[in-house]
Amino acid sequence: MAAHTIPIMRDDYLQSALKVITDPTVLVNVVSRRVKQLRRGNRALVESLEKLSAEDTALREIAEGRISFELATAEELAAWH
Repeated sequence: MAAHTIPIMRDDYLQSALKVITDPTVLVNVVSRRVKQLRRGNRALVESLEKLSAEDTALREIAEGRISFELATAEELAAWH
């Protein structure tokens, strides 16, 4: 069983993203989904002179308003069950 490593994210990017998505649980889910997209080859929505990890890229995209998200309504959640 391979051990998973926890990615190290830049704290300044994390703090900036938390100003946009204030719920840490929601932020983790949005970043996680975006990281999967980036690793599958989707183009980054921000430019950087330095090589950023997929996690840092996702955080910057959120902080700069390049990524949007919607929370499911109670009705939508009920429809899933």
